[in-house]
Amino acid sequence: MARTGIANLPLHGGKAPPWLFGRMVRLSREIAGHVVAEHGADEMLRRLSDPFWFQAFGCVLGFDWHSSGVTTTVCGALKEGIRGSEADFGFYVAGGKGATSRKTPGEIAAACETLSLEPKPLVYASRMAAKVDSAAVQDGYQLYHHSFLFTPAGRWAVIQQGMSDATGMARRYHWSSHGFAGDFVDEPHAAVCCDERSPTLNLVASESAPARSASAEIATQDPTATLRTLSKLPTLDLASRHHVVAAEDVATPYMKKILLRTWERAPKDFESLLGIEGVGAKTLRALALVSELVYGTTASTKDPARFSFAHGGKDGHPFPVDRETYDRTIDVLSSAVSHAKVDRSEKVSALRRLAAFANPPPERLVHDA
Repeated sequence: MARTGIANLPLHGGKAPPWLFGRMVRLSREIAGHVVAEHGADEMLRRLSDPFWFQAFGCVLGFDWHSSGVTTTVCGALKEGIRGSEADFGFYVAGGKGATSRKTPGEIAAACETLSLEPKPLVYASRMAAKVDSAAVQDGYQLYHHSFLFTPAGRWAVIQQGMSDATGMARRYHWSSHGFAGDFVDEPHAAVCCDERSPTLNLVASESAPARSASAEIATQDPTATLRTLSKLPTLDLASRHHVVAAEDVATPYMKKILLRTWERAPKDFESLLGIEGVGAKTLRALALVSELVYGTTASTKDPARFSFAHGGKDGHPFPVDRETYDRTIDVLSSAVSHAKVDRSEKVSALRRLAAFANPPPERLVHDA
């Protein structure tokens, strides 16, 4: 897992006003078009999976530089910006915030139908990314946003976000198929970003491998013995590394039903266990505790969260959005890149001139002053 840094994402209310969101849609389209033209769709997805590039992208689009809303709004603007032109851009965006996230499998399947592409691997990647961050990484953040981006070649990226009522903060989870070895349960993330670490049961940490194996083993056994072990938890003096210290934390009325299901399915490994419908955070927590009591396998409690001023921000920070400059940027990018009837080398020259215009040399600044 590449831990690349910390991003502060305090929860903010409200939403982007229509006059700003419309501009975000157009500018995100122009920027995405340039990145794809110069570097390809795979590179666009790779950059979006970098939390710092993503945050900078949101700042350039004029959203609050330190707001949790940058995640949902930027993903929404990009999805809308390329809508209908996905084939030209070379990538597709599925999912979104709240109820829209539940439409992700259908949106993936619909796009794959037009591409004559088998959707199952992509749907599986989307589902497992959501399952890992909602159940296998138990950090106190409830997922409410899931965006899945993919190319016709099968490259993909996931940007999803959870919120914590206790801390008033959001946490963003980035995934990328770039460099991904195909293991969804052993250090799978490209990055996890938040400014606060929290008590965490991290079942996808490398050091949790023995606990994962033991949990999968226990899931294949008669649930009577597992439930009997769970019933003893209130009498145990658990170490401080545990964040579950009472049976009611894990033994719900549905636990026996779910354990019967895992027993019948006999999952061959932890990833198969995680993929079983109904196996969520409490089931995994219970199995991890039982596996430690029975086998002595300790699950990791290491939190995976580790360590712009182009157009202003929606809330007036660092200054109110400059609409005139914003619109001029869209027009310049559009005419200089997307609609110019020039070859690749001339496009690069045009963009270099644009960069020079945006960043004049010191002597010009002195002269202008």
